[in-house]
Amino acid sequence: MAPSVLLLLLGLLSSSSSSSSSSLPPPRTSFSLHSAERRLVFSLPDVHNYSTLLLGNNGSTLYVGARDAVLSLDVSQHDVITLKKKVEWSPSSKEITDCHNKGKNRTVDCPNFIQVLQQINSSHLYVCGSFAFSPHDAFIDTETFSIAQSHGAKSRCPFNPFQRNSAITIGGELFTATTTDFRGVKPQISRHFSKDGRPDISQDTSVNLLEEPTFVSSSLDPEDGKLYFFFSEVGKEFSFIDELRIARVAQVCKDDVGGEGLYRRSGRPSPKLLCSASFQKSFPSTSCRTCSPSGQQRAALPQTLCSTASSPPSAVFSLLLFRSSAPQSAVCVFKLQDFRIVFSGSYKSFDMESHQWSLQQGKHPYLGKCGQDRDSDSILAEVKKTFLTSDSVKPAGDAPIFVSSEQSYSRVAAMTTKAANGKEYTILFLLSESGFLHKVALLDQGPRVIEEIQLFTQHQLIKNIVLSSPKGVLYVGTSEGVTAVPVAKCSVYRSCIQCVLARDPFCGWSRTRKLCTAPDSSADNMIQILDNGNVEEECDGQTEASANTEINVNLNKVVTLDCLKPSNLATLIWTSPRFKVLPKKLFIQSAEGSLIFHASTASYGTYRCEAEEGGHKQVVKSYYVQQIGSPHPRSPPPEVDHMPDIKEESDDESIMTEVPMVPVMTPVGDPEDNLTQNKGAESTVTKDKAKTNNEEPTIKNTSHGGGLDSTRDAQSWKEQLNAPTKSYYSELVVVSLLLAACILILMLAGLHVWRERQKNSKLDDLSSPEDGGKVNKCMESVPALSCAEDAGPELRV
Repeated sequence: MAPSVLLLLLGLLSSSSSSSSSSLPPPRTSFSLHSAERRLVFSLPDVHNYSTLLLGNNGSTLYVGARDAVLSLDVSQHDVITLKKKVEWSPSSKEITDCHNKGKNRTVDCPNFIQVLQQINSSHLYVCGSFAFSPHDAFIDTETFSIAQSHGAKSRCPFNPFQRNSAITIGGELFTATTTDFRGVKPQISRHFSKDGRPDISQDTSVNLLEEPTFVSSSLDPEDGKLYFFFSEVGKEFSFIDELRIARVAQVCKDDVGGEGLYRRSGRPSPKLLCSASFQKSFPSTSCRTCSPSGQQRAALPQTLCSTASSPPSAVFSLLLFRSSAPQSAVCVFKLQDFRIVFSGSYKSFDMESHQWSLQQGKHPYLGKCGQDRDSDSILAEVKKTFLTSDSVKPAGDAPIFVSSEQSYSRVAAMTTKAANGKEYTILFLLSESGFLHKVALLDQGPRVIEEIQLFTQHQLIKNIVLSSPKGVLYVGTSEGVTAVPVAKCSVYRSCIQCVLARDPFCGWSRTRKLCTAPDSSADNMIQILDNGNVEEECDGQTEASANTEINVNLNKVVTLDCLKPSNLATLIWTSPRFKVLPKKLFIQSAEGSLIFHASTASYGTYRCEAEEGGHKQVVKSYYVQQIGSPHPRSPPPEVDHMPDIKEESDDESIMTEVPMVPVMTPVGDPEDNLTQNKGAESTVTKDKAKTNNEEPTIKNTSHGGGLDSTRDAQSWKEQLNAPTKSYYSELVVVSLLLAACILILMLAGLHVWRERQKNSKLDDLSSPEDGGKVNKCMESVPALSCAEDAGPELRV
């Protein structure tokens, strides 16, 4: 009996999903678009839309179907992708003009987009392209890489280059699921290049077996000789006001020989079932995005996003979209055995007159079965209206593996790997619409997003992924090029703790080589903890402590100590032997993790940046800050339990001036000689200080192996911290009062001068030459209509 096959369903679920499903944690490590550590990009300036990918049989060649071209790439080297051969295949000018006359855009719709790329036999590739909205197919010789023959290919790939389809080759026979008309509204599943004298067959289109489907992928179950096509369509069996798109799986008999008479070229209608992933009372609509079998060899389908095993596959991963008012991304697991049970069960029958579905009465052995003989017309007529299973397939555990509300995934690939403990783990690679590739490990404690890698920034209409399990490389095709991403790069973890905390089944710490690498056959020499083990105990003595980075800086200069988080889940903590807790008044920790402070005698010393993750601590960076011009580098003071705490200062604190500490020396000999010597020393220090004030801080790595005695050094630190400081508060008050008195006297003097000038100016205005200097007293009173002194003789009547 073939091993059970798991179907992984990923989609958007409503916010009312069951709380039993775990939430997807944030990625532990992130790599930006400009980071060259985790990706390798190939592109040609004259080629676009690398839409279809196919791995060659040798695993060293990647065939790419692009716009108007097919490429053969050499992917044998892990650090470079080179072009081996290229064949151009584009429509003529007349064909492009005809496409444009049909209402299509010349540059967007009318080129030849390769949509099917399959290995038809050991020497030839089969390709099918949209070819200016008139599908054509061709055979390409893999040795000469030239087109052997080309002709029309209706019903083998869609007219519309942006309409999804699915194709698979088995034993030289081609099975396709696509639309067959210009408008893209007539879907059909067909078999071409049939062997053993069997005719090419297609499903009868006289009945609507498929309702507006979006084909995604297909896979073979070799034990039962059946093909499974994964797609989404409108569910007509539900009586809803709005159309409901749901996820479907259709079963096709690989060796179907058709019917008799009128049905000779009509295959048996494919029974289909519903992938049910609703939770609680919600019933979100589902649309299939991709289905991917998992195994150990190459991918057999351009639309299958993961490897397919040569033996019965161990797992199939399918990507579906569940749409509701509050969408969420979720992953579900389905068992292939459950598919077999449902397809062998009861069916619903469609009434052509009432357009209603009803449960089929009785058991019919021909429903859901594959036969070697031709079916009679009566059987085919019955199957035409009885092709929908009455039961649906539910996910394992009736709940998703995980749920994510931040990402909308569009492609998925999967593989299994054996860890150092001999246990196999499943690894998922999920491509989001925003351009990030997430690597998710399904561990016993739940899913873990080990890393995210940014592959593109602009929205990509065309994208595809193919996983090569033997080479351990994932290939992503977009409109811009082909990106190769190794499934793991353990060398990015440079310490034992970081290597183990990654919880990556692909990576472990080698005790003998002292580096992070892939697990080898000897588990005793490998440290790999995928559960909640003691990381510090296992990694004790495996990583050498990094040397201190020495920073020389002048007084009152701003010091910035950089520290990068080793992972997104880590928290940075700065410590120093001088302080139990770094005072917020003196130190600022930026959002990026850097420590910023002013250089002073109280802030010189050793600082360590520690990363804490999951209760585990590790020193990421260590600095030793000292003053420029120090005659001897002082060793870091030991941690002291009774270091004085620096209290937070109040708003009305006294203004203090810090005085540099000068060693006190006992005078010997004549006091005048001592005074002269001291003055000379002071002059020398002043010159040296003036010389070094313009110097920039210098940084040097040192291990601080030597230095002063630790006891004397600690005592020196204590004396500096406890040394009294001189206050100039009283002098400042006196100077302020004298300044205020001077300003007041100047203001009074200025006011007096101004008043005298105003008085003299008024006296000049009141006297005139005719009056002989007589003062006009009317001008000194309040203005009125008339004045008695200026009036003439009284007029009498």
